[in-house]
Amino acid sequence: MNNPGSLIVRCPSCGTKNRIPGTKLHDRPKCGKCHSLLPAPAPGSKPIDVNDASFSDEILNHAGVVLVDFWAPWCGPCKMMSPVLEQLAAQWAGRVKIAKLNVDENQITASRYGIQSIPSLLLFKNGKHINTLVGALPKSDIERQLQAIL
Repeated sequence: MNNPGSLIVRCPSCGTKNRIPGTKLHDRPKCGKCHSLLPAPAPGSKPIDVNDASFSDEILNHAGVVLVDFWAPWCGPCKMMSPVLEQLAAQWAGRVKIAKLNVDENQITASRYGIQSIPSLLLFKNGKHINTLVGALPKSDIERQLQAIL
């Protein structure tokens, strides 16, 4: 399983899977086996952090589908969802924007959407709230919901 904040990148030269820590994604990492440069991750292949101030620009003004994870750092189920959201961001890059909003630090937006339980995943399409999923859900359930609104 991926560690939160890391990404698995396959080397185009030798095919080896390399785990790249999130802190190294902006460097050009090298393959651990053959030392070739690894491809840069695609834009949108990682969840973005949003807050009360950026929510409107990043989510409500986005033309397309957005999945927003309302979470908190002390929440066990939220921590379980983190690698799932990392995987979804990488798999659905270019089709779905994945965002995370810390409810402890952004209570205005959490209140606006009536967040009472976390994790809560809100789906938006062209700035309109379409659906809410509550709790730690299997990746397949989330993918089904994304597919339904694309």
